[in-house]
Amino acid sequence: MIPLRDANPSHHTPLVTILLIAANLGAFLYELSLPPQGLERLVFQLGVIPSRLTTFAGHPEIGFGDAYLPLLTSMFLHGGWLHLIGNMWFLWIFGDNIEDRLGSVRFLLFYLVCGLGAGLAHALLNLGSNIPTIGASGAVAGVLGGYFVLFPTARVLTLVPFFFLILAELPAWLILLYWLVIQFFSGTLALTAARGEAGGVAWWAHVGGFVLGALLVGLMVRRRRVRVVIP
Repeated sequence: MIPLRDANPSHHTPLVTILLIAANLGAFLYELSLPPQGLERLVFQLGVIPSRLTTFAGHPEIGFGDAYLPLLTSMFLHGGWLHLIGNMWFLWIFGDNIEDRLGSVRFLLFYLVCGLGAGLAHALLNLGSNIPTIGASGAVAGVLGGYFVLFPTARVLTLVPFFFLILAELPAWLILLYWLVIQFFSGTLALTAARGEAGGVAWWAHVGGFVLGALLVGLMVRRRRVRVVIP
C-alpha cells in the first residue's frame, strides 16, 4: 500500500519538516557529486557500523565520535533516489501533523531521538556487522509511530495493489499497522537467515523507530490549554 495524501490538514507551516527534507536532499546531491571512492569513504565514515559501537574502546584509531556520531549523520545519507524519495514522501505526508501537535522544536528533537534509537536498535541486533547503515528510515518510522498514536482514524488516500491498482481512503491505523507488520516479519526472517557481509534493509531500525515514536509522542505532545471562564 502506497499512501498518497492524508485528509488531516495542519494548522501551521511545517517548517522543520520542510527543512529536514531540504537537508536530506542537499546531502544526497552532495553524495552524487562525489567520485565512487569518495562516496564509499563518506558512507563508511558517516554511516552506522554496528561493530564500531562496541569495539572502539580497544582500538585507539577509532574514537568515541567515530563510533557514535554516525548515529546522527547516517540519518541524512541515502543509497539512491528511490531510498530518498520513499523516506521523504512518508515524512511529508505524516510529518506535518506531528510537527503541528508537538511544535517545531519538540518535533525536531522527536525526529532526531527516534533516528538515534532506531540506529541503536539496528546495531544491537547486528553487533558483529561491519556494513555501514544509512538512511532516514528509522527517524521517519518514529514519525509513523507518532501518527499511529495521535491520528489513528485520519483518512489516507492510498494506492492499493489488488490484482490491479485501486485508490481507496483507508484509516491511518490500518496502513501503519500493515507497514509495521511487514517490517517485523521481514526483520524476523533476516535474523533467522545466515549473517554474512551482504547489505540489506535495516528492518529492526524501522521497528525500533516506530515503537520509540509511539511511546515518545505521548510524553512530548503539547497539552491543549483549557480556558475556564468564571462567571
